[in-house]
Amino acid sequence: MVQGTTSDAGKSTLVAALCRIWASRGISVAPFKPQNMALNSAVTVDGGEIGRAQAVQAMAAGIEPHTDMNPVLLKPSSDVGAQVIIHGKVHSDMNAMDYHQYKTTAMAAVLESYRRLQKKYQAVIIEGAGSPAEINLRDRDIANMGFAEAVDCPVIIIADIDKGGVFAHLVGTLDLLSPSEQDRVVGFVINRFRGDIALLQPGLDWLEERTGKPVLGVIPYLHHFHLEAEDAIQTQAETQPGADSLKVAVPVLPKISNHTDFDALQLNPQVELQFIDAKAELPASDLIILPGSKSVRSDLQYLQDNGWQQKLDRHLRYGGKLMGICGGYQMLGQSINDGDGVEGEAGSSRGFAYLQIETELLGKKQLHNRNGVFANSQVGISGYEIHQGQSYGPGCQRPVFVINGQGEGCYSEDRQIMGSYLHGLFDRPEAGQKLLSWAGLNTNLAFDYQSKREQEIQRLADTVELALSNSALLQDY
Repeated sequence: MVQGTTSDAGKSTLVAALCRIWASRGISVAPFKPQNMALNSAVTVDGGEIGRAQAVQAMAAGIEPHTDMNPVLLKPSSDVGAQVIIHGKVHSDMNAMDYHQYKTTAMAAVLESYRRLQKKYQAVIIEGAGSPAEINLRDRDIANMGFAEAVDCPVIIIADIDKGGVFAHLVGTLDLLSPSEQDRVVGFVINRFRGDIALLQPGLDWLEERTGKPVLGVIPYLHHFHLEAEDAIQTQAETQPGADSLKVAVPVLPKISNHTDFDALQLNPQVELQFIDAKAELPASDLIILPGSKSVRSDLQYLQDNGWQQKLDRHLRYGGKLMGICGGYQMLGQSINDGDGVEGEAGSSRGFAYLQIETELLGKKQLHNRNGVFANSQVGISGYEIHQGQSYGPGCQRPVFVINGQGEGCYSEDRQIMGSYLHGLFDRPEAGQKLLSWAGLNTNLAFDYQSKREQEIQRLADTVELALSNSALLQDY
């Protein structure tokens, strides 16, 4: 099990790397995260929903993502509440205190999934959550040492030296563990190191002497490295776009979800993508994309309160294109109706009214992997649906895509505006090129995001394998 001194210490990337390393050595291996809290998710082969990071780790292992790889997923709906997903399906909405009590029950689902993976694979690499030294969360813990103790597995602790304080993080984390938990820590990994390793060596020697635990390896900082994020939005440009690049703006919503939709655009050298603070002025853009949302009516109200009706009207008057994905698609319609209070207080919200559709939020969540083509074209598309809502109206007679003989999404009458429930639309080269061509990009060069992701996984694995080459962790295999 890989645990971290903090969030974003490198747990997800180390698990992905180990999955690739062991898979390349002929070992059947699967990733596993008992409990994940994230708004970036993926649809699994068995029709459920898991954290996006575990789906990427499954790709690294060369296997299909499955709900057993992340049996408990929490999707925050407020500062004190979340949608609780068990074995890929919505269980209920709970506040933090109720969920804390429920964790004893959730542990049974966690152990059930873990045992199934153990029977199917030679190795299971487990990812913790946050830090095991969060004292207030120790009771009923299912995400870190509580799980490790229950299944009696060894633990690696990883820390990010780029943030500073790495020795304090590691020593402090270890000191806050119980004696039995300390005993199951088999070593440390230091992540994102820049510079001459010889200058770090005295610190490594001190750490090993102070704790009695070996440093299994030091992973160097990977410049311009990209792997789909578990939750945090990467606001820094991944590439340096050219002067004639397509300018794309995406507003950051309070409950933005599946913003990994835009990774393919951030990496595309023909695109200049900006995540925009919804309260800030909107920069001149060729394309604005309203993203997915976990709480679509409240996020719609947030945009409206910050003048986005006027901002979008002005953008369209200047000839810009407008696109909505999932919740953003629903916002572009006439209204969003939630009579049963699926996402909060029951009621209806007026949409931006650019598309001739209305949306009803429903209790049953739609979870599907999809393949199809553009309407009136043979260009293939693929993506996935994660939404609680059904849209209907005259606009649906102008579908963007055709899936299994049925139209999906819709255009405005002048085709300046479009919306779709499909996430991941820009990932396939031909589909991404066609969408960007609609938005105004004049090029025949298709960017292959899937190939780029595979290259990055392999670069990560090669780097980690070299960094840990002298440790027993890899020598045992």
